[in-house]
Amino acid sequence: MKIKVINGPNLNMLGIREPSVYGKSTYTDLVNLIAKRAEELSLTCDFFQSNHEGDIVTEIQNCYGAFDGIVINPGAYTHTSVAILDALKAVSLPTVEVHISDVDSREEFRKFSYVSLYAEKIIKGKGFEGYLEALEYLKNK
Repeated sequence: MKIKVINGPNLNMLGIREPSVYGKSTYTDLVNLIAKRAEELSLTCDFFQSNHEGDIVTEIQNCYGAFDGIVINPGAYTHTSVAILDALKAVSLPTVEVHISDVDSREEFRKFSYVSLYAEKIIKGKGFEGYLEALEYLKNK
């Protein structure tokens, strides 16, 4: 089973950006953790991170016919991007939305997610462990 893990804007700044919210571990730490768990679950993971909405849309489109599922943390695009929602609907792959922080306990604008209108499962506030839960969900689907 092949899973695409997509991270949006500012996830490349993990460990630097608001460590009180996101922790001190880096994006590289996150990728290594996911890759290790994927191997344990006999999954193949491919990783993508971009600060650009159009690049994320294109990467989602590239998943069509090539991947069995998507784990996505769209970052701030969660709350603004109909384009990312439409791309997910177009490729019609099982999708899990992940947020490191508990977005529901933060600013009011973070409580709405376009991606959640499509995602089969939404995981919030579990830190990096949320990504591992997403892999397990897709594996056992």
